[in-house]
Amino acid sequence: MRYESRPVPVVPQRINGHDLTRPTPGTPPPAWEPPPVVDYATVRRLHRAVADELAERLREAGPGADPAALGEELVAAHVKAYVDGERLRGNPVTDGDERALADAVAGELVGLGRLQILLADPQVENVHVLGCDQVRVERSDGSIVAAPPVADSDEELLQMLQTLARQGPGTERALTTARPLLDRQLVDGSRLAAVDQITPRPYAAIRRHRHVDISLEKLMELGTLDELTCRFLAAAVDAKANIMVAGPADAGKTTLLRALADRIPPHEAFVVLEESRELGLHTTGKHPWAMSFEAREGHGERGPDGRPEGQITLDDLIAFALRMSAPRIIVGEVRSHEIVAMLKAMRSSLGSMCTVHTRSAYAVMDRIVELALSHGRGMSAELAQRMAAGSLDLIVYLTLRDERARGGAKLRYVSNIVEVHDSFESGHVVTTEVFAPGPDGRAVPRHLPERLRDPLLLAGYDARVLVPYIEAKRGAWPGRRRA
Repeated sequence: MRYESRPVPVVPQRINGHDLTRPTPGTPPPAWEPPPVVDYATVRRLHRAVADELAERLREAGPGADPAALGEELVAAHVKAYVDGERLRGNPVTDGDERALADAVAGELVGLGRLQILLADPQVENVHVLGCDQVRVERSDGSIVAAPPVADSDEELLQMLQTLARQGPGTERALTTARPLLDRQLVDGSRLAAVDQITPRPYAAIRRHRHVDISLEKLMELGTLDELTCRFLAAAVDAKANIMVAGPADAGKTTLLRALADRIPPHEAFVVLEESRELGLHTTGKHPWAMSFEAREGHGERGPDGRPEGQITLDDLIAFALRMSAPRIIVGEVRSHEIVAMLKAMRSSLGSMCTVHTRSAYAVMDRIVELALSHGRGMSAELAQRMAAGSLDLIVYLTLRDERARGGAKLRYVSNIVEVHDSFESGHVVTTEVFAPGPDGRAVPRHLPERLRDPLLLAGYDARVLVPYIEAKRGAWPGRRRA
């Protein structure tokens, strides 16, 4: 598919009917400044010079060279030489302009192009690109703003996305006529989803992970947990409970999973399995024995089993992970029939974790059944529930409340912690709601755990500390009087 090249317009004031220049009534205007204007003819010229020298230096250095470090060094050197020359000619170049130019050249080098300017802003959380000139940015303060175009044409945008598909970290991906959907990690750890062919223009969405090196204590500071839920979940990880983190999209499930995994002792070996690598538990330095696996797309003709040659799915990885002699298996997200393999792995492992999308805490078991039934023949709703009962120990539900329309921000917090019993009665899995939503929706102690009582005690946690809060029907969220 070819796209008609079109001139770059003025930054749009409306996207899909939403006025981005005017704040919602009663809210202050977004505290955001557009990224610096960069001359992309200069960027392309500097990029060519850097790329040529980088290739030559890498050939001279041999296989032991670090391309990323060398590329960063060359970008800084070439940009400084250019800026010094401009200043000698009497052209004023500010330090901010120099940094923006360096970011842009670095972005070209890794395939990010003009997106690099946006991603250099640590306050940017999500970026939506609907063609080269419609760019919507969500910031951490809750504001939504329009950004300048990220390419001169849709064709240039598509080329940039295809380059990112090939050059990103991890297994190689593709965005082609045969593969119009792309999901991959970017070099900075962001998550890119892109689509072509089946849309009128190329679309892309980038989700930033602001909290990669995160702990349960830090989530308590951010308001996701209170002291009671923090200590309970820390003890659950210590007790090697199997935990499923559930919630809607953008509720912070991946961040909470990272925080739970942060509690794993550094001497432990564990396996991390993901469709597209984003947890980054093997990169923080806290878990030197973390083994990260990423699913791989197949290429070429389909084999007798109907799968493309070379394809490796989460199903395959979960089955293989059990051979790695690691007691814990962490799956970034279960989306389909691999839930069956995940539950089987949990039944024979200790302290495993995963995430799943659901709209409410009370729909988690139905979601498990729904995904398990996609496994195919031989699976039934009752069998799926029995597997869940024998595999899961805790379900932690995150609620997302968007207060931006009323002048607030996105609120993400734990609202439910459900203990799953190894029993099945009257067609239902037996559960205990240890923490349930309080008056404001945030989790407060409701019942003492039963199945996990002894494992928690062995881990040094006496659940009876929750009794005063259960009787008072409140939690210990910041700003409240504590028992």
